[in-house]
Amino acid sequence: MSENTVVLGERENVEDEFLEKVNFIEIPLSRMAKEVGSPLYLNTVAAGVIAGLFYADIEVLEEYLRKRFASKGEKVVDRNIEAAIKGYKLGRTLCEEGIVGVEVSRDRSVKDEILLSGTEAVALGALAGGMNFLSFYPMSPSTGVAVFLAQHAEDFEIIVEQVEDEISAINMALGAWFAGARAMVTTSGGGFALMTEAISLAGMAENPVVIHLAQRPSPATGLPTRTMQGDLNLALHAGHGEFPRIILAPGSIEEAFYLTAEAFNLADKYQVPVIVMTDEYLVDTYYNIPDIELDRIKVEKYIVEAEEDYKRYKLTEDGISPRAIPGYGKGIIVANGNEHDEYGDITEDGELSRLMQEKRAIKKLETIKKNAKLPKLVGDKNAKYLVIGWGSTYYVIKDALEQLNRDDVAFLHFSWVYPLRDDIKELFDGKVLIDIEGNVTAQFAQLLKKEIGVNVSYKILKYDGRPFSVEEILDALKEVLE
Repeated sequence: MSENTVVLGERENVEDEFLEKVNFIEIPLSRMAKEVGSPLYLNTVAAGVIAGLFYADIEVLEEYLRKRFASKGEKVVDRNIEAAIKGYKLGRTLCEEGIVGVEVSRDRSVKDEILLSGTEAVALGALAGGMNFLSFYPMSPSTGVAVFLAQHAEDFEIIVEQVEDEISAINMALGAWFAGARAMVTTSGGGFALMTEAISLAGMAENPVVIHLAQRPSPATGLPTRTMQGDLNLALHAGHGEFPRIILAPGSIEEAFYLTAEAFNLADKYQVPVIVMTDEYLVDTYYNIPDIELDRIKVEKYIVEAEEDYKRYKLTEDGISPRAIPGYGKGIIVANGNEHDEYGDITEDGELSRLMQEKRAIKKLETIKKNAKLPKLVGDKNAKYLVIGWGSTYYVIKDALEQLNRDDVAFLHFSWVYPLRDDIKELFDGKVLIDIEGNVTAQFAQLLKKEIGVNVSYKILKYDGRPFSVEEILDALKEVLE
């Protein structure tokens, strides 16, 4: 919010303290909705007002309302259109009388773009990545992914299963991967916490699994309808014992689609848990993006045919054992949560246990690190100041830097959060580092320190359950730079 912000609404719903900070214009949304027939039309009136303020094509809104409410009957459709037109006229009037001034050039290039939410992007990305099984227990803000996929389960011939709890959800997904499916669970902090024992099972059994973790402020119930980047340490350390995992955190709606799709190839290739971290802000944000390029996505499968002397946990130099599935080939497939030999049979042999620990926790991790993706650099690589961010803060930081308009400030964004390549350390050499993230302890800065020995100079943190605004980041950066 700034001094130029204009807020439209009903006076009785706005606190006095808030009124002093903004330009408030009262519009009788409730009364207008009642005039149409019911307070239920308030949102449609408001949508009409916004459309009017931006001189949008009212026919587009009318067509949307016809489709949106078609199942509720002609009367409901007509009333909603009436409400939209009523609001639209008010919006136009506010502009024409100079009460509100909106100057936005129409960009016809977006006409061919698609409108997606983060929720839809994750769900569609999973489908593009070959996902054919989803299990979940509802938890805000992750549930939307499951709801979307359940609504389209028949269209895509996938299985969506709501189970009795989170433990069942992830164990069911592990079983699906073991049988040859590509499975995902979608959850939030508390649900993910309940899944951690099964994540260890995935680590020991080297069983792939993809987990969508939509963050919200916690601990415990916290602020279930707000946003925060507070679960990174949970994802990094979930599970007992030592085994690798991959953590991805898309920075945009578009990236949510492509990264989620890629998560399935990574899980299949490295046979580890792959955690796609979003947050309430990202999953509930709608944005228009260029049409999806399906050619960019290749479903890569690494399942092998089991030979007669098949060794599920064969000791290899890169830590990756050939993974077969039951019924494919002549060999016997054994998965085991106990320590095991190369065939999968339980063992307590000291030397073999040592080799298996090294294969899983060292060799496999090193292989993943070598192939990890580099962060995205925005700006001059020789800039004196380097802003660091991860996940959903990408656009708000980028926009703030554009307004800052300084050549000596660049931005490094991480959507591949863990493990980190050793050679990224050179990206930080000689620079003043400014870490920006949505939690109270700068968890990603801690990770940089632990993994590659990098210390950030300044931290800009927000942890009140609200997303960063461009203005907040811009002001905070100015304070640091001055």
